[in-house]
Amino acid sequence: MSHSYIPFDLYKRKWIFNHKDLPVSDDDKALIKPLTDKSAMEVWDKWISNKSSRAELFEKGDWPIKQDAWAATEHWQSAWDSNDNAMPEAIIAHIQWPDDAVVYFCYEKYQIVETRWDVFVRNWKCFLFFDDGPILISPKHKQALMFLQNGQYKLGVRG
Repeated sequence: MSHSYIPFDLYKRKWIFNHKDLPVSDDDKALIKPLTDKSAMEVWDKWISNKSSRAELFEKGDWPIKQDAWAATEHWQSAWDSNDNAMPEAIIAHIQWPDDAVVYFCYEKYQIVETRWDVFVRNWKCFLFFDDGPILISPKHKQALMFLQNGQYKLGVRG
């Protein structure tokens, strides 16, 4: 599946990667690729849900609402608030993807950013300026992460 992208400078949420307190290197910015609406829709329909357009609308049959999809619930807010840039340990333990693994950070059906695992790890705090149920997946791997507004995240395996 080949995708089309929104030029970074035209991305309406680009400010999250230009925040003065959480600088993103130019090299990493070059690897943060917002998908066009059409490409985002294709990714969402294929790997997240072909019925619901965002997390709060998931319904029966959508894998993210299956109880057995998620093995553990942990807290991300305190790590996000700290001066340490490291991701929570449980995420690193759960996801052992190669640095160059393609990942999709899926905010909702028409709002998805493609990047690489190592870029996400370095800049995870920026991605979470929007925390209304985004899901991180990698097409070649089964593990998944879902971030919740209450400061928790779920570790799981997608269906």
